[in-house]
Amino acid sequence: MEDLDIRRAIIAHCRMMNANGLNQGTAGNISVRVGNAMLITPTSIPYDVMQPEEIAVLPFDGEYGAYQGPRPPSSEWRFHFDIMLSRPDVNSIVHSHPLYGTSLAIARRPIPACHYMIAAFGGTDVRVADYATYGTKELSINALKALEGRSACLLANHGVIATGHSLADAMWRAIELENIAHQYINALQIGGPVILTDAQIEEVGRKGFASTYGSHGRGQ
Repeated sequence: MEDLDIRRAIIAHCRMMNANGLNQGTAGNISVRVGNAMLITPTSIPYDVMQPEEIAVLPFDGEYGAYQGPRPPSSEWRFHFDIMLSRPDVNSIVHSHPLYGTSLAIARRPIPACHYMIAAFGGTDVRVADYATYGTKELSINALKALEGRSACLLANHGVIATGHSLADAMWRAIELENIAHQYINALQIGGPVILTDAQIEEVGRKGFASTYGSHGRGQ
């Protein structure tokens, strides 16, 4: 397999996702763009026993949903696939069910600009995608809408999506999003956060934010 190193990296980041508390069991999934195809974790296989050859491959120019590999792709392959088709800037997606991000998703509460690091996600907030059953086209449509101009979103009553230019970049955003979700929930318990203005967030962007934070994740 020419992409063996990428397959191994996907598995390593899945194990990291669980070790960091971003996910539990096999609930989450990770994908990476490789040429004209998407590699994605297979469905229902524990990460500690997952093997590189079990990573599923979905060609972008083949029949929609057709895959290569011994195991079916994650049940959430659809929104991974559709995001990559619609967003050429996205080369990797981390989907997880972290405690604080998912708690806000359950409450259907977007994350406002309570911290300047919200700029890492492309705007002044992290939106909540409307609810739809997992694995459906409707969920994919809702996620794409919530991700317009953004690199992450919450999925109502479900979990979190973080995207990136690379696998490391997407994982960095997933971790940072959970940190901000935790801080936001804590602030709500002590009277509520003071929200930064749109102008203040725009100033963060003008300072070259994207090139100074998370830059370690820019390369594959």
